Amino acid sequence: QVQLVESGGGLVQTGGSLRLSCVSSKSISSFNVMSWYRQAPGKQFELVASIANFNDGLRTNYDESVKGRFTISNDNAKNTWYLQMNNLKPEDTAVYYCKAVQFSGPRPEYWGQGTQVTVSG
Repeated sequence: QVQLVESGGGLVQTGGSLRLSCVSSKSISSFNVMSWYRQAPGKQFELVASIANFNDGLRTNYDESVKGRFTISNDNAKNTWYLQMNNLKPEDTAVYYCKAVQFSGPRPEYWGQGTQVTVSG
């Protein structure tokens, strides 16, 4: 069983930055999609950003609300993917979850435990 461990959340002021990390117990080269989701108080569970690993290379996707502010990236050597969050807003306050999907066999999905991001202002 694959384990994903998230870290990097915290309390920041409006306009501040945080970097979230998701460390996998399995080589992330075996994952086809790595992503970040969030659930804010009283809001829908939503996809924030994803990075897809296909035969022709990596492709990224962002929710419109975070384009230009958030960046998803990965480091295969560290079995880790990141979410760099800049110019944070109070509406970014949420629990953030990392997710990995493998498009083979039973198409397993793996989730992290969540990390709290709180933006005050």
